[in-house]
Formats: sequence, structure tokens, C-alpha cells
Amino acid sequence: MDIDYMDGFRCFTFDKERFPDPKSLVNDLHQSGFKAIWMLDPGIKKENGYYVYDSGSENDIWTQTADGKPYAGEVWPGPCVFPDYTQSKARLWWANLVKDFISNGVDGIWNDMNEPAVFKTVTKTMPESNIHRGDTDLGGRQNHSHYHNVYGMLMAQSTYKGMKLADEKKRPFVLTRAGFVGSQRYAATWTGDNLSTWEHLHMSIPMAIQLGLSGQPLAGPDIGGYAGNATPQLFGRWMGVGSMFPFCRGHSERDTTDHEPWSFGDECEEVCRVALQRRYRILPLIYTLFYFAHTEGIPVATPTFFADTKDLELRTHENSFMLGPLLVYASTGKDQELYEMQHKLPKGIWLDFDFEDSHPDLPALYLKGGSIIPVAPPHQHVDEATPTDDLSLLVALDEHGKAEGSLYEDDGDGYEYTKGGYLLTTYFAERKSSTVVVKVSKTEGSFTRPNRRLHVQLLLGKCAKIEAWGTDGEVLQIPIPSENEISELVLASEKRSKFRIESAKRIPESDGALGHKGTELSQTPVEMKSGDWLLKVVPWIGGRIISMQHLPSGTEWLHSRVDVNGYEEYSGVEYRSAGCSEEYSVIQRDLEQAGELESLNLEGDIGGGLILERQIYVSRKNPKLFGINSAIVARNVGAGSGGFSRLVCLRVHPMFNLLHPTESYVAFTAIGGSHHEVWPESGEQLFEGNLRPNGEWMLVDKGLGLALVNLFDIREVYKCLVHWGTGMVNLELWSEERPVAKECPLNIRHKYEVRAIP
Repeated sequence: MDIDYMDGFRCFTFDKERFPDPKSLVNDLHQSGFKAIWMLDPGIKKENGYYVYDSGSENDIWTQTADGKPYAGEVWPGPCVFPDYTQSKARLWWANLVKDFISNGVDGIWNDMNEPAVFKTVTKTMPESNIHRGDTDLGGRQNHSHYHNVYGMLMAQSTYKGMKLADEKKRPFVLTRAGFVGSQRYAATWTGDNLSTWEHLHMSIPMAIQLGLSGQPLAGPDIGGYAGNATPQLFGRWMGVGSMFPFCRGHSERDTTDHEPWSFGDECEEVCRVALQRRYRILPLIYTLFYFAHTEGIPVATPTFFADTKDLELRTHENSFMLGPLLVYASTGKDQELYEMQHKLPKGIWLDFDFEDSHPDLPALYLKGGSIIPVAPPHQHVDEATPTDDLSLLVALDEHGKAEGSLYEDDGDGYEYTKGGYLLTTYFAERKSSTVVVKVSKTEGSFTRPNRRLHVQLLLGKCAKIEAWGTDGEVLQIPIPSENEISELVLASEKRSKFRIESAKRIPESDGALGHKGTELSQTPVEMKSGDWLLKVVPWIGGRIISMQHLPSGTEWLHSRVDVNGYEEYSGVEYRSAGCSEEYSVIQRDLEQAGELESLNLEGDIGGGLILERQIYVSRKNPKLFGINSAIVARNVGAGSGGFSRLVCLRVHPMFNLLHPTESYVAFTAIGGSHHEVWPESGEQLFEGNLRPNGEWMLVDKGLGLALVNLFDIREVYKCLVHWGTGMVNLELWSEERPVAKECPLNIRHKYEVRAIP
């Protein structure tokens, strides 16, 4: 439950009209297997008569300004004060509030905005000069810059303690946006307000892995992206990957399109259904991995190179990860086809398998030779599962014909496991002549083994397997067919798997949704022919310019395809960050005369309430020029933004053709007066400060006797980048990097013309 359940965004309250009886609501949700996780922010509305504010003021627990007064910053309810969690009395005060809050049927608590986030400030947090009167063992009285990084963790610790006070026999569930080393003792973490873009889907894998390597095993992203509108294919692919993360949830901000699986059409809904079934099947494996994370500190999700630390190439792969010995290989790029990619695997035996559910939009699964993993029947929710459900073991033998794996079980809640109330089983498989023997080799704990059937699936590769049934805890012998029979099994399985993949109903990339203002996005490039220029623009992929033809000389200056390169713009310093692949709307077309388009206005939603606006025009005063006016504007900032956006940078990224590579170079005079010629052999060069071009630089082609000149306002451009490639060069303009608000957008206005050179 996000903050909309509250009465005027006041923490520890409920809107009496929309949530008149939260306890009954939660009871109804429990009947369907749902748990209710309610959000609490640190910002407490500064309002006399509001019991939380009055209590905190009476106990003197607010963070103070440098002059000793309670600090008030703007957040969702308006002016807010902030608990000083560095004080034990403040942590206990908060814990008691949480304890009472739990009585409303609260199953878990979600701590958001706890960096702490503050609106209407450039830093988006409280002043560093604020004072915390911390406990002596934490560092005592210090300014906020000293305690900023631990503020969120201390809030999560206080929330955790409050849930323990409410019921010491239950394990608290706390989710936090901000954390620090050690916060995994109190809360799970999600990766924050991400965007509904392919780039952020791809980033979600290394982000979740790096959190694990940093000590936070229970981590994952907002599936589908928080800010912006996902497409059906993006959402389906994200669910396929996200369902395998240690922490799996979907969440999107207000005013975005619906982000439920059924909102994207039948094909996407089916992929999401299968993805979630996969998660419920492998929950015994995930739970076991959490046991080892708890006892040994091993992350639940690990990078692929953990399977082969000597293979340095694996360290560059960001679209796969490991769950113990299970390798998850995903397609995270818009133009990537999973089964057309080469799957880079660690050395050794890796057997691909599925649950007869292979699909081009779902990750491929591999099990490492020498491993056994436990899987369960798919359920709608965990409360449907019982200890006597059939247990399945997937077995992949190594080159010696052996395999081993573990299953951890306990009550699923409570703390009896600390007293030995659990069962850790080690299963062992070994091939002996024409038989594979599967048995329990070791057990630990006092938990009684459930009376259940055991279903062993011996993997052969290409999704082929040999199956056998027995009783868990007893020795099971599996007859092995002849080599010819195994070959036939593998070949038949490969054909079935290939047929499933080829006949699968693919998720469409777009649902045909309209642009931001309702303008339908054409699939035909928009042509602008005026003055000396013929330009072609594709609004539906990043609003990119794919053709920049100079009519008098007949020269095509852009190096481009419809879906990539050409002229594109980003909203961050990262290559291909948001802005270059979104669908743009054509807002306005102005005709100078019949058949000629003088200007074109586009805009694209880049998430988080931000819009990238672009005007492309041919100058009436000088038809030899065409110009581009671009801006990142804050139209509707989302949660945690408070008038200021995330950190953004307007990065203009055109890719130009080199028709004569050995005779082409970039020339300019810098602000400081120095003259520069940058040739291809110089590689990439970045110019800042007084080394920036003084409002003009040019790509010179001596073979053509022409130069493409780029003119810009030096007050808007903070960096200029030259990057040479094969037959191409980038001449990039970068704005400053900062948050934007409605009153202060980021702009870059620049022009192009062609000049003859001596």
C-alpha cells in the first residue's frame, strides 16, 4: 500500500473514507493469499493536534537545525519534521508507534523516502548542517553529513524493532529504499524509482547482483519500471527476469498506464503467468539459498563469473546471473532475441532445461553439472503449499557421474529454527554402471521429515530428462537407457523445445497506445524538406533523425538506421540512457508552403514526470541552416521528487558519416583561444572548461571540400565529446548535470550548416 491509504499523507493514519476498516480489508486479502505491506515515511506532518507530531515534540526527538530548532522540510503532507533515529529514545518512540500500527492487520512495512528525501531542495535531502544528537556509541552529536548514509538503515532498524514488539514470534518483513552496510539484518531493499525503459531492465540485473555482493541478499527492482509507461514486450521480458530475483515485486507511479500483467494483452499475460509459476516452482531453492546467505553470507543471486572466476570475459556479461548452481540467461535488449544470441556459459557441464514452458520472452535456464536443486509444484500463493507436497529434485551429473545439492526447510515463520527446529537435507546422486542412485547423504536439525513422494528428474540436456518416483528419505534407483536411447530422447526433446519456441505467441513490442497528447505515432518517417536540407525523423523510436541530407551537395551526413544511431538524445551521462528509444509524439507541424515542412515539434516521456522536448526547424532568415532546440522539462514529478527531478543531463549524440575517413577531422577554436584539429587516430577526447569550442566546431571533409558546422550557445553546453568509430564520428554536446523543475529546465539549442572550405 503506497501513501494514498493515509489521511492526508499523515503516517500511522488511514483515510476514513477509502480505508474505513483496514483490519477487515486485510482479513479479506488473506483469504486470497495476499499479504498487506503498508508504507511509512520518516517525514511527519508538522501539525498541532496530529498525535504523532505532538508525541514526537513532547519527547524531543526531531532532527534539529544548526541553531537547535526542529528542522522542517517539505514532503508529501507539506511541512514535515523528521525523527532523529540516531537517538535510542527516538528509535524506541518510532518502534512503539509501529507496534500499535501493526494491530490494524499490517503484515509488513515499507519504508520509503528515507534517505531522507525532502522536496523543493536541489540536493533532495535535508541540509548537511542539520544536527543529530546521536547516541555516544554511534558517534554522538554530529551534523547530518556524518549520519546521512545511515539514516535509512536506522529507520529500518526501528521499524523492525516495532514489528518484533508487536509479535515476537513472527519474523518482521520490512522493505527499505535507503540502506547501509548491515541493513540486511532488518529489511529487504529495492533498487528505487527506476524507469520503464529497456536500459533500466538491463541495469536491474547488475544492480540486484551488486546489492547481493554488498551484503543485501533480498533485493530486486520495480518490475516493469516505476516511472513511465512500459510496453507489453518490455513488461513481459522484465517479469521473466524479475520473477527469478530474490525480491520480486511490481510497482508504478500514479498517472502511468496500468502495469498489471493483464493490462498488456493476452500474450503478455500468459508470459507473466508462466514466469510467476517458475518462481513458485523454484521457491524451495530460493529459500535454501537464503539459509546459506544467513549462515555463510553467500548472496542468493550471484554473478555468472562466480561459476568460473578465471574466465574474465564472464565479468562483462550483464544479462545472466546465478541462483546457486542455476544459471538464468535473459534477453534484456529491445532488439535481442534470446535464442538467436550466443549463450556464453562458464566452463564445465551446463544442462539446459525447462518446465515445458520455454518461450522467446522468458529466460533460458541451465543447471551446472554436479548439482541437485529442489523444486515444488506451482501454487497461487505459499499458504497453499504443505510439507507433504511432492518434492522434485532436478539432477545434473558432472563428468564423474556425481551430483549433490541441499534443501532447507522450517516452519516458514517464527524462530524455532534458532533452537534446531529445521531440516537441512543433503541429497547425493551417483551413476553406478547403468543405474543412477539418489539418496540422502546427510541431514541436520530436529525438524521431522515430511511423509511425501519424491520425484527425481535426471537432466540430459536440450530439455530432455529421465524421471523416476520414490519416497523422500529412501534410496531411489533410476535405470539409465542405452546411449542410442538417450540420443533419441535428447533429439526428440530438442525438437519439441524448438517447436514450443517457434510456435509461441510472441508479445508485441507496442500495444498501439497513443502518444502523450493523443497524437498517433506514424510508422512512416516524417520528412522535412526546406531550404538546403532534407531531413527524415522517426518519432516512434526516440524521435531520432535518421537522414540529414544537404541538397546542394547531395551529401548524407548521418550514419544511421531506423532503430539506432543517427541523431539521438539522452537524458543522462550514461550511453543510451532514457530518451533515445522511447516513443515520441508529434505535437505540431508547421508548413512553410505546400510540400515543405518548416518545423517539427516532438516530445517523449522519459519517466519520473520528465519530458524531453525537441523542435527541429529550418530557419526562414537563413535557409542554409537548420536548428534543433531541445529541453528536459519537469511536467509531473513523481514520488520522492518534490518539485525537483532525478539527476539528469541533456546529452546530444549525433553520429556522422565519414565519407573520406583519412581526410576528415574536427576543427575548432577553444574558449581560451587555442586552436584544435582532432583526427581519428586521436581516439575519444572530452573538452571541458576553456578547452570547449567557443560556440562552434566543424567536421571537415577535405575530400568533399566541405565542412559540417555545428553552432551552439556555450552557456548551455558544459562538455563537448569527440568519439571516432569505423566510418563514423560522434560530435556530442552535454549540458550540465542537475535536477530540473518546472521553472528551470535543461536546454541545448544548436544549429547545423554546410560550408565550403579552401
